[in-house]
Amino acid sequence: MARYRGPKSKIARKFKEPIFGPDKALEKKGYPPGQHGPNKRRGKKSEYAVQLAEKQKAKYTYGILERQFRKMFGKASRAKGITGENLLQLCECRLDNAVFRLGLAPTRRAARQLVTHRHIKVNGGLVNIPSYELKPGDIVEVREKSKSLEVVANSIAANTKTYDWMDLDKSNFSGKFLGYPPLNDIPENINVQLIVELYSK
Repeated sequence: MARYRGPKSKIARKFKEPIFGPDKALEKKGYPPGQHGPNKRRGKKSEYAVQLAEKQKAKYTYGILERQFRKMFGKASRAKGITGENLLQLCECRLDNAVFRLGLAPTRRAARQLVTHRHIKVNGGLVNIPSYELKPGDIVEVREKSKSLEVVANSIAANTKTYDWMDLDKSNFSGKFLGYPPLNDIPENINVQLIVELYSK
């Protein structure tokens, strides 16, 4: 199952954002990676470079590789509504992202691992596909035997974030996907218009 396996801190420093979660490297080195450090002269980016960087940021944030992301864009462009908003909504309704949003895992990477290791159920049935697309009304829950996992228990206990499109039931280690979130409610700092412009060329 393909996924990005490279250094996380370098990616976070490249975009100057905690793409993969809290990162001490951003505090220590608040400049992009490279052998010349903060003194390297960095020329003005072209329009294409800015658009490409925004697409890469979205892919790294949600843990999606190029082919799959391009397919999602095609689906978003064919659907009714605004293409950019449709694209992020498709990212948000992925099962691994929903597990992360519900607080059942501390990061999207951890959520992906919970799903692939068969710890997560959807509507009562085991699902081990991270890219599984949730529909409004779907119930996501931790399998009974997996509720004792330390990573799950600690994540649920530490979770303080709530989202209008997710209904969390902490006592049962479960949640309901209520619907597709409006673009303004999605907390990720992604300029989808740049991505649409890039793929439209």
